[in-house]
Amino acid sequence: MYSDPVSLFISHGSPMLAVERNEFTDAWEQLAAELPRPKSILVLSAHWDTPSPIVSAAATMETIHDFGGFPDALYREHYPAPGAPGLAARVASLVQGCHTDAKRGLDHGAWVPLELMYPEADIPVTQLSIQSRMDAAHHYQLGQALAPLLKEGVLVIGSGGIVHNLRELDWHGAGNTHPWARNFNDWMADRVAAGDLESLLDYARRAPEPRMSHPTTEHLMPFFAALGAGGLPARHLALGFDLGSLGMDCFAFG
Repeated sequence: MYSDPVSLFISHGSPMLAVERNEFTDAWEQLAAELPRPKSILVLSAHWDTPSPIVSAAATMETIHDFGGFPDALYREHYPAPGAPGLAARVASLVQGCHTDAKRGLDHGAWVPLELMYPEADIPVTQLSIQSRMDAAHHYQLGQALAPLLKEGVLVIGSGGIVHNLRELDWHGAGNTHPWARNFNDWMADRVAAGDLESLLDYARRAPEPRMSHPTTEHLMPFFAALGAGGLPARHLALGFDLGSLGMDCFAFG
């Protein structure tokens, strides 16, 4: 159980987790059960990427099916949580240069894990965009700006993937993890455990195989936002890999 406020980084994996049950979805459910019930939720997802920060002020959150080629059942999934315009205004006051969007809903980086964590969909939720053109330090500072929200009952979630390389997926389901993916995953976990913020922020030069583990950086930047919001130390949920190159580990910071 968690007695103090934390921020989360969740590796959200495939959208199919919305209609499957496995060790990943079980872990998300257990994590939510151990957390204090939040008053509202703010998600920074890899799937809302803008040049500068934007927060959604929508009162009703559309479920965005931002993917293609999946079974029909996945497109029938909806997460009808209320929006959080008040939280959006608070975020805009904390984050320098942050704008609001009156209509933007929840992409699958937000609603897939939330559907498992809070299935009643009765907690107000909104999203803040990331800026993948910017580096880890930018997102760490973005998270630091959000840190006061934790003491206000807001659960801040960064949603991405600790390792994310879609080009190297193992569609045969052999259960093999690429060595470079394992090495990067383990390095990140070790640096978190050591409290080595300097190395984490400089991961692009110090970590093994950063380009293979993240050909593009949008799925890792939410990690740094969550880290900035909650700070170290952190609890590491070692969940392993899916399809060989999707790292599924999660972290609770604070």
